[in-house]
Amino acid sequence: MKPRIGIRPTIDGRWGGVRESLEEKTMAMANAAKELIESNVHYQDGTPVECVISPCTIGSGAEAAKCNDYFSTQNVCATLAVTPCWCYGSETMDLNSDTVKAVWGFNGTERPGAVYLAAVMAAFAQRGLPAFSMYGHDVQDIDDNTVPEDVAEKMIRWAKGAVAVGQMKNKAYVNLGSVAMGIAGSYCDMSFMQKYLGIRAEFVDLTEILRRITLGIYDKDEYEKAYKWIKENCKEGFDKNAGKNLPDIITKSKVVPADKDWEFITKFTLIVNDILYGNPKLAELGWHEEALGKNAIVGGFQGQRHWTDWLPNADFTEAIMASSFNWNGKKMPTPFATENDTLNGISMLLATLVTGKAPAFHDVRTYWSPDAVKRVTGKELTGKAANGIIHLINSGATALDCTGAAKDENGNGTQKEWWNMTDEDIQNCIDATDWCRADYEYFRGGGFSSHFRTKAEMPVTMLRVNIVEGIGPVIQIAEGYTCNLDDDIHNKLDKRTDPTWPTTWFAPILTGKGAFTDVYSVMANWGANHGVTIGGHVGADLITLCSMLRIPVTMHNVADEKVYRPHVWSSFGTEDSQAADYAACKNYGPMYK
Repeated sequence: MKPRIGIRPTIDGRWGGVRESLEEKTMAMANAAKELIESNVHYQDGTPVECVISPCTIGSGAEAAKCNDYFSTQNVCATLAVTPCWCYGSETMDLNSDTVKAVWGFNGTERPGAVYLAAVMAAFAQRGLPAFSMYGHDVQDIDDNTVPEDVAEKMIRWAKGAVAVGQMKNKAYVNLGSVAMGIAGSYCDMSFMQKYLGIRAEFVDLTEILRRITLGIYDKDEYEKAYKWIKENCKEGFDKNAGKNLPDIITKSKVVPADKDWEFITKFTLIVNDILYGNPKLAELGWHEEALGKNAIVGGFQGQRHWTDWLPNADFTEAIMASSFNWNGKKMPTPFATENDTLNGISMLLATLVTGKAPAFHDVRTYWSPDAVKRVTGKELTGKAANGIIHLINSGATALDCTGAAKDENGNGTQKEWWNMTDEDIQNCIDATDWCRADYEYFRGGGFSSHFRTKAEMPVTMLRVNIVEGIGPVIQIAEGYTCNLDDDIHNKLDKRTDPTWPTTWFAPILTGKGAFTDVYSVMANWGANHGVTIGGHVGADLITLCSMLRIPVTMHNVADEKVYRPHVWSSFGTEDSQAADYAACKNYGPMYK
């Protein structure tokens, strides 16, 4: 059963005319909330989020208990109380510490819904249970059963975050290998995942992949299908090894012949997917344990260097896992981290859960100032790029959706929810990508890197989770745009780094304050060498989700009026919202103790 949102129609408990007169209105609010959420919020698999309504209106502690008993059978991860009137606050409130809570109080004049909302928010604060407050800006007539636009925005944002929390719980982060090249983010902090996300850490030694390849523990029919698709659709690009006189230490390290790389990579990809999700076909082959999988929701592959020093890299695997399609057509993206940077993997997970889009893994490589660009190219940056750009370029593995080759209704490049990808979108992304043979000096075992240039100018949000000693997890968020640079500028800048890797030019939106004073400050304040982009400006959704997880936001450029956190956050200060966020997250601590 998928995690559901439970709606609690809360009512004045006084019988003899008052309660009876409110039953219809209260249930109308519950049904309106249910319809709004189910029409606008989706699970990771693309299906509409499911809401359940309490079997009775709630006017007393006994009815609150009856509601809780019912919700306990429905896998309810979050509750939304709705009311048009005064209710008995501490008797009707949701006291379950495992649910994400919100209350919508009707802004009307006939009954004091706002009074109950304020009273129950005070009760939640006293009980140590953070809850979100929803209250319309304008007064509604009592017979108006619509959800006001401002309430709807908050309700949808809250529901996206709440369902993300529910989908993560009791799932797994699958570590394939361990730490890559001393990257701190590659260290899997099991305590963080358990306490903040409800995720179990699973570890798989890389010899398991070799065992499955050697013993043929994969679906042979699926292999033939995938390999045929790869050979037909993954055109090979520039080979930077051509003509090089490579030393023996490199040439003798490549044990898989170059003309067999794609065969190996195809098997590797199928096996990684089986390890994460399981595959009933394996049970038919007699491999019952392997058929179970690891109950994953996210994963990562160590790769460099113990693997890539003698075997083909996983760039194709990482790119296609995170993309919104593969040889079977459109599919749910899998957050899958290069170099097993677990913190970037979690960033990918948070991004895709609130959007349904493919998360793109990047190295946050270089800041290019307007002056530096003019010095190197003789040309000036214009448009979104005018104030400078950040070069996002991964060592070969980035979701193909990041090409921006999918088209919106106006023919502009975009990134779509995976379930909205068309066959034409998929083909456009394939056509915009070639696969360059890996640089043998970096990857002695060979392989192929996804290579493309993001040509579309798209709204995107960049994010990164970091762990700081003495604080715990924090997150950075930067909304901005991908930039389509003049060809001459792009070619000169891009060739100064590895020309076989995917390139995205990113311009953050500047606010003139703090880390967003200028583009250089965004780069200078970024907390690690990696980051994630996701299509759209979704910083507000991520801020709401992180407040549920008690992860403070160290920098963001989201407008103040879009920031939506539990009501009690204001009790930690209203002048400095960032300090209040840090204080509240520290006070409440992680959801799972």
